[in-house]
Amino acid sequence: MAYIITRLCRDCVDTACVAVCPVDCIYEYKGSDTAAFPNQLYIHPDECIDCGACEPECPWQAIFEEAAVPDIFKDDTPLNYKMMELTSDFHVKKHEQKPKPTAEEIEANKKKWSWS
Repeated sequence: MAYIITRLCRDCVDTACVAVCPVDCIYEYKGSDTAAFPNQLYIHPDECIDCGACEPECPWQAIFEEAAVPDIFKDDTPLNYKMMELTSDFHVKKHEQKPKPTAEEIEANKKKWSWS
């Protein structure tokens, strides 16, 4: 069972999770079908070793153990798995230092996705 990056990452794309991943299984989509694969990070389910290092590092609180993904984000689990069909369109994301979001920004993002 892998960790799942949910839509709470969309357009936020903080790479703190990438910096701590010991197996480089966190990817970004580089293809043209942005309707199918929105601007967020994805965890390759077959490469994830379930170490859990990524989850506490995500400042947007967007990463969950697969069994613990909130119901409102259940559609994000098959989306992470779908990346396996188009692996050539995904590339390991490089870590980029970004300012951390404020508590207010995190809450606004959760509210945007109806999870607060």
